Amino acid sequence: MKILISTGIYPPHIGGPAKYARSLKEELEKGGHSVKVKTYYLEHHLPIGIRQTLFFLKIIPAIFWTDFVFALDTFSVGLPSTLLCKILNKKIIMRTGGDFLWEKYVERTGDLVLLRDFYSAHKYPFSFKERLIFKFTKWLLHNVSVLIFSTSWQKNIWMEPYDLANIRVEIVENYYGSKIKTIEPPIKNFMAGTRKLKWKNADTLIKAFEEIKRMPESEFEELNNLHLDLSNYSIEEYIERMRECYAAILVSFGDISPNMILEAIRLNKPFIITEENGLMNRIKDIAITVNPRDIEDIKNKVIWLCKKENYQAQVEKIKKFDFHHSWGHIASEIIEVYKKL
Repeated sequence: MKILISTGIYPPHIGGPAKYARSLKEELEKGGHSVKVKTYYLEHHLPIGIRQTLFFLKIIPAIFWTDFVFALDTFSVGLPSTLLCKILNKKIIMRTGGDFLWEKYVERTGDLVLLRDFYSAHKYPFSFKERLIFKFTKWLLHNVSVLIFSTSWQKNIWMEPYDLANIRVEIVENYYGSKIKTIEPPIKNFMAGTRKLKWKNADTLIKAFEEIKRMPESEFEELNNLHLDLSNYSIEEYIERMRECYAAILVSFGDISPNMILEAIRLNKPFIITEENGLMNRIKDIAITVNPRDIEDIKNKVIWLCKKENYQAQVEKIKKFDFHHSWGHIASEIIEVYKKL
């Protein structure tokens, strides 16, 4: 088949959609399919509305060529892709990534509302632009051929506000790769590399580590060599950094299927994760969860994990985690979804 993947970011950009798009393209091509990828370039620097219009025009030739479109977000590339597929009577499968409306609202207002509470608590105080985003998102969700979620957690959050009861919805879980060789950590380096967005809650994480470092060494000597790594790396460099880190930590106000945690599991690295996540049905037995609003909870969990016996116990738990969901599985599931249309 001829398949068009539309995505807002693609390597060398870093991020979940970029990795997903490249890996899916490679796997589909292994299966004998022809795949094109269309992504943002100049569009990244343009205002909302203009960027979607430009992307709409850019993908017209590829839409004529394709059997179906696989869109890797909703508003940025999903909206122009869906509109064009509607006009040209083409099938489109859309995979939700994050929550564009929630992210924009939090960045604009600084109101650190949890993703799971967002739609029930904020039905009316949207800006004009945000109201348009909501209406356009609802329209496109009702006009795609199939809507794919990576977790039931996000599906349940969106079900009522976007009125998805009569929409065809599928769950295709994220990539859970095979275990790869790790390195003994030379220092207690917690990896938290993330985009500088308010909902990622980096300020609280930084404050927690600063307070821990001010504790007297005599009180807890195992806190020596504690370090927080907030740097952003390329996909390849990120894995190398993760290989030698002590643990991963994520304290955001809502993360649907965080790749950082999935990579930590592959490397048998302990991790601390926000309780506001969509992976708990899979990782509940190996996760250390924190309330992202509670700095004392974050501090206590970091301190707990710095104790040798606790750290080793978590490593052993993660070593026994054996759920595997390869890019081959993901590609096959997407093809099966298309065949049922």
